[in-house]
Amino acid sequence: MDTPIIDFLESYASSGILRCHMPGHKGRGLGCISAVNDITEITGADSLFDAEGIIAESERNMSALYGSAATAYSAGGATQCIQAMLAVMKSENRRVFAVRNAHRAFLNAAALLGMEVDWLMPEYREGILSGELSPAAAEAALSGCGEPACIYVTSPDYTGRTADIRGLSEVCRKYDARLIVDNAHGAHLAFMPENIHPIALGTDMCCDSAHKMLPALTGAAMLHTSRPEYADKLKPAMGLFGSTSPSYLIMASLDSCVKYIAEEIRSDIAAGLPELEALRGEFADRLVFADGDPFHVTICAAESGYSGIELARLLRENGCEYEYADDSIIILLMSPVNKPEDFRRLRDIIGKVLPEAHRTAPVKTPFRQPLPVRAMSIREAVFSPGEDIPVDEAEGRICAAVRVPCPPAVPIAASGEIIDRECINIFKRYGIFTVNVVK
Repeated sequence: MDTPIIDFLESYASSGILRCHMPGHKGRGLGCISAVNDITEITGADSLFDAEGIIAESERNMSALYGSAATAYSAGGATQCIQAMLAVMKSENRRVFAVRNAHRAFLNAAALLGMEVDWLMPEYREGILSGELSPAAAEAALSGCGEPACIYVTSPDYTGRTADIRGLSEVCRKYDARLIVDNAHGAHLAFMPENIHPIALGTDMCCDSAHKMLPALTGAAMLHTSRPEYADKLKPAMGLFGSTSPSYLIMASLDSCVKYIAEEIRSDIAAGLPELEALRGEFADRLVFADGDPFHVTICAAESGYSGIELARLLRENGCEYEYADDSIIILLMSPVNKPEDFRRLRDIIGKVLPEAHRTAPVKTPFRQPLPVRAMSIREAVFSPGEDIPVDEAEGRICAAVRVPCPPAVPIAASGEIIDRECINIFKRYGIFTVNVVK
């Protein structure tokens, strides 16, 4: 019998390719990961959603490192944390305002919980992946709300751009609203030279996808809160969505992260930052890099006069696997775990492929997506009978389940919205040629 998954993994592991993509461990050994440690809730092993023993102790250790009021582990990725954050907001009957470049996991959670979303359209930077919401725009939404509310922000976004979390936190406090942040790409931010983690900047709850930027297994995540009164709400909310058999190997990798953070991450970050600065500096005359978290090496390919798809192909052919690419951008996702030689190797590869790539006139296309018209609730659309049709035939149809690829998993039309011509153009720009619509 063939083993295609195992065969691929073994081939990739032996290829020696430079992993400029998640997970953050970059294929380097995690000593705790072995089948001998794959157990269930036996005596002494504690229980994730009713933790009082070893899991609770590890979570307290992690909480101390982040300065949170409480931290809860997830073996179901940041997705489970997003679901839990929204469940807490629903228990308080809060109206949800969300910045549009949210991950589809947020939209799916809203569908499961029967929550409607008031979308806040950011000021986009060339595409749906990255945009900015000003504190003034947040205040405009909250000042006219008249009911308990929360604002949901993705920061850093997929390209690494960070929001003004401190400013948004101050606005939310002014209106007794809650700020909840999808910080999936920012688990390392608390340990940068300046602590810019959302918890340190005033966020009420946030999730960290540990596997993206830390040496943890895929599926390892954390839910933090800065509010003591939420400490006892995290586990019940997460238990609504998590498996009753969470992976002890994933939890062990989170426990391993505690040790890594306490003993190594700051020195690794200190070693990596000059290398990242040197990389950007070496190509400053040929490439435009997006602003944001330095470990997100986001190349604005079209703005630099290149095809992102061609550059990505050349990178792979020369031993570098990227995180994401479309014709406009390439994301090379590094992490503190990368060694200085990794960054130097990446510099060498980029330097080799640029002369091979075709040059074009630099293109910086202003991007604006008007908010499509909502025709039914998110939940109704997601659970209605649907059908897949060519995107060119979708104008006027209601978006059902959101099936944009992951990565980047940012909805173009949200469930329940009427697909218009602008949506169709954006679908095609991102290589999406079929869409699921309500029958």
